[in-house]
Amino acid sequence: MFGGNRTSDKELSKTVNKRLVRAGGGSQTRLAAAVQQGTVTLTGMLRYEAQRRPLLKAISAVPGVSRVIDQLQMMPKTNH
Repeated sequence: MFGGNRTSDKELSKTVNKRLVRAGGGSQTRLAAAVQQGTVTLTGMLRYEAQRRPLLKAISAVPGVSRVIDQLQMMPKTNH
């Protein structure tokens, strides 16, 4: 990276969103990541609580991410 070691929020957002899709934010869940000064705020609905920890870990591991704010919620359970 040129001009220092800080990744721009725009570039970081691209990387974070790609990682979010790979880590389980596929078509069954609607997850979003907002990036501001290296802080990532995750929002959206999780289908399973077990998805939360791997997602947070994957996003925290992205170079340039200094903090992850978890605002993820669980989808309401439906009885079919």
